[in-house]
Amino acid sequence: MCGRFAQPRSSEELARLFAARPAADLPGERFNVAPTDEVAAVVEHHGDRVIEAFRWGLVPMYAESAKGGARLINARAETVETSPAFRTAFARRRCIVPADAFYEWRRHAGARSEPFAIRRLDDAPLALAGLWSIWADPETAQRLYTCSIITTVPNAAIEPIHNRMPVILDPADWDVWLGERTAPEELRPLLRPFPEEELAVYRVGMAVNNVRTDGPELLDPVE
Repeated sequence: MCGRFAQPRSSEELARLFAARPAADLPGERFNVAPTDEVAAVVEHHGDRVIEAFRWGLVPMYAESAKGGARLINARAETVETSPAFRTAFARRRCIVPADAFYEWRRHAGARSEPFAIRRLDDAPLALAGLWSIWADPETAQRLYTCSIITTVPNAAIEPIHNRMPVILDPADWDVWLGERTAPEELRPLLRPFPEEELAVYRVGMAVNNVRTDGPELLDPVE
């Protein structure tokens, strides 16, 4: 799964990197984003690419309440096209969640899990394949914009740590993924593991375990 990531870049900087317009004013400087936090994501509306804010944890349109969103932070690539919770978003509402790194924990029997950071070797942001949805509160009609990150099987570098990894999109695939008229057969090949030779995978300190802890030092490698 992908349950924590770093998003230190502001909406303005992300807009430049993704050739988008900033529609949300998010300052960045967040190194320990957790479920239900507000995140920046790239979406496309009628050919206009924008940076918008979403709550992490997708709430399907049909949900009776927003409480279940914290459980839907990830969508499995193998079932995203058919799952009732995600199939509409997969067909019509796809996004890119930029992250400088994501974290995974290697479990040990009888010992504390070890946190690892995974980032691109070239320090460019990871373009995590995501979905978004709009949920309307049945009592107040207030709209809630939420998102989820798609995961797939791990590559060889991540497999010793975890059995899942987020789908990371190559820049050449951004237009296809965000395209509002992209056919499903064009999307399926993108739901693959990212090449391990393009990623840095290293152990970080235990401070990242606490969701209330933040700061660039969370990405520092430890021996």
